[in-house]
Amino acid sequence: MNDSDWQTEGKATFRVGNAFYRPAGQMARDLGVLAAAVHRADVGQLRVLDSMSGSGVRSLRYCLESQADWVWANDSNPEISAVLRGNLERSLPNSFKVTHQDAKRVFLECCDRHDFYDLVDVDCFGSPAPYLSFCLGAVAIGGLLYVTSTDGRSTTGHAPDACLALYGSYARSHPAAHEQGLRILIGSIQQIAAAQGLGVEPVFSLFLGETYRVMLRLVARPQLDSQTYGLLGYCHRCGDYQTVSWRELGRTNCAHDGHWLTIGGAMWLGALHNSKQLHKLASLADQWQWSKQSTLLNTMAEESDLPPYFYTLGEIGKRGKLDIPKRSHLIKTLQTMGYRACASHVNIQAIKTTATLQTCIEAARHS
Repeated sequence: MNDSDWQTEGKATFRVGNAFYRPAGQMARDLGVLAAAVHRADVGQLRVLDSMSGSGVRSLRYCLESQADWVWANDSNPEISAVLRGNLERSLPNSFKVTHQDAKRVFLECCDRHDFYDLVDVDCFGSPAPYLSFCLGAVAIGGLLYVTSTDGRSTTGHAPDACLALYGSYARSHPAAHEQGLRILIGSIQQIAAAQGLGVEPVFSLFLGETYRVMLRLVARPQLDSQTYGLLGYCHRCGDYQTVSWRELGRTNCAHDGHWLTIGGAMWLGALHNSKQLHKLASLADQWQWSKQSTLLNTMAEESDLPPYFYTLGEIGKRGKLDIPKRSHLIKTLQTMGYRACASHVNIQAIKTTATLQTCIEAARHS
């Protein structure tokens, strides 16, 4: 085997061979490693189920960087067994096991044996919907569930019937549709958990390129209610948004111009992240000298509990018939006016704020 066959990510050294590895997903893996390390520091242990391991880079990093006590690396493809097992044996001689089963079967086995994990990673391609009702059964109460979706077409309103079938939510197309994708995914998991008498709390929700990643904590009580799980209305005429409760269905118009709203959902309307947890992750990232990760986490912490949408600078410029403002200047102007405002991690050319779109336009004129 040539030295050139080996790759490095974080503290992990591994071969890809015929297994799957996507270098562009490193930031999501970095944040997963940070969350796992913080969880281990908080509870004193870390058992990981990496249900779709691919090359095993996540399993390696959870052990080597998050100090996992044990990792179960599963991948449904037995043809990558030599690569996966070889990568883990090279660095983790006694703290793992490898299997090649369908992930749903693994989750059912965990539930049946009461073998619950501190972190369950479900890094699937496409929609995770087929696994959502199974994977919760493998997570310990208080443990973490890290779910991937690359199914942006469904959740951004380009295939709303598919979204309805997969998530029980009718997605709409609008400028903040990628945040909507995160919220539909969280809402679907929240509803499934509530049906089992459980709940999930977002630790963080990440959108990078075409990939959605949500880190959730399983809790013993349902978190779903009519305030945090509802619908989002978008006015195509004025460009503004408003949340819509179940009781308001059928009698909801835009609060600003009276025009009818295009309503999408249901989805999670609560906090997108847990700001307290994100500050812990950012502090650890600083200790590890991970500056990009720390910057991203601090941006996410700022936006945690702001309204469930954002305004793009292009939309502000187009509707106000003005030059696109500099984001930092617009945010500062809105804050001076008494509104909360910050950058959106989902779209670098967007802001999240408590102000209306019209107020943003007025602020942009004075920025």
